[in-house]
Amino acid sequence: MKVIIASDHAGFEYKTFMVKDLHEKGYEVLDLGTDSEKPTDYPDHAADVAKAFLNKEGERGILICGSGVGVSIAANKFKGIRAGVCHDTYSAHQCVEHDDANILCIGQRVIGIELAREIIYIFLNAQYSNAPRHARRVEKIIAIENKNMK
Repeated sequence: MKVIIASDHAGFEYKTFMVKDLHEKGYEVLDLGTDSEKPTDYPDHAADVAKAFLNKEGERGILICGSGVGVSIAANKFKGIRAGVCHDTYSAHQCVEHDDANILCIGQRVIGIELAREIIYIFLNAQYSNAPRHARRVEKIIAIENKNMK
């Protein structure tokens, strides 16, 4: 699986750790920055990951900022992106299995690195169930998106 990952300065430490860890586990990784703890703007990194995902440069995306919230808000401005903030393992698999999420957002200032690592691998290994009730709900999300995101 190819994973697209980026962070702002507030998520740089976790991103750096995870890029190495993902490579060691055999994942192909597209690292879109940032490359230091020098302050950057999280919407730029969220846009980079969203565009790369929509261009089929990877199968899942990961965004890390201080809280996970800012990158989620920015990424969800792109039609076709379903980015979820997950700071627990249940949400990490449920957002994929039920909601067909394609980008995981986490906050370096919210959770520890080992929990972040566990959440990331649960997210990456989860599969959309396509059960009728979930498919119906995702179709409704897509309809809302189509109506409101021209």
